[in-house]
Amino acid sequence: MPAPRAKSGISPLLHGVDFTSAPRRSKGITIASGHLVGHSFTLSGLTTLHDFDQFSAWLRQPGPWLAGFDFPFSFPRELIVQLGWPTAWADLIELIATRTRSELRETFKAVCDARPVGSKFIHRATDLISGSSSSMKWVNPPVAYMLHAGAPMLLAAGVSIPFMHDADPDRIALEAYPGMVARAITRASYKNDARAMQTPERRAARLAIIKALEQGDYPQGIALDAGKHRRALLDDGSGDLLDAVVCALLAAWGWQRRATGYGLPPHDALEGWIVGA
Repeated sequence: MPAPRAKSGISPLLHGVDFTSAPRRSKGITIASGHLVGHSFTLSGLTTLHDFDQFSAWLRQPGPWLAGFDFPFSFPRELIVQLGWPTAWADLIELIATRTRSELRETFKAVCDARPVGSKFIHRATDLISGSSSSMKWVNPPVAYMLHAGAPMLLAAGVSIPFMHDADPDRIALEAYPGMVARAITRASYKNDARAMQTPERRAARLAIIKALEQGDYPQGIALDAGKHRRALLDDGSGDLLDAVVCALLAAWGWQRRATGYGLPPHDALEGWIVGA
């Protein structure tokens, strides 16, 4: 798959998307945007979209661009085969789009109920490496619902997903997981949607994360230049803005490795892989 075009050593527009399966006025889909020059990512904008129509239109913006999305793109192969679902990614996502959330929940609950204690959920290989939740999990966090909402929109918008789906080569989607990066910096909790839980301790943890990102002091090593947006990243107790920025940094790491498959190791193309893991 060709990579998006770049000019004069500057990357195309890079985005990080902190996704929610229930966008609304109080909590939207948050997008961080910027460019990579050398090993430094300059944050140029933060955007919040409050419904899926806005997000669908955003996905259709002409390229070139590359984005890291904080939701799983697929389910574990073991689960897919057990349920008799299609093993071609596009066919699988088309099927998922026909199911309601309650139908998915009941299907996954039945699978979990039949499995032994301690291994109720089936995981993708990339979940085990990155520490992310199983993509069949429907609560805390409801990543199955995020996949159910987000993956069909990626397919419908005609973006390309390396190794999974070839479409527009100028619009590239990578799966990203900000928790993987945050935990490499600090194990302290840094976010909470409830205002009463947005404590000074969590603010201090966000500051520690921001400082490490600015220094490139984390495994992926892309240095952040947040510029005028730095205070917003620190003040946002929900962590949505910071998570979107981390997704953009992971997209930048993948862009650096575009010639070798965006840094994705050999993996099961039905399950997908989290960039940087």
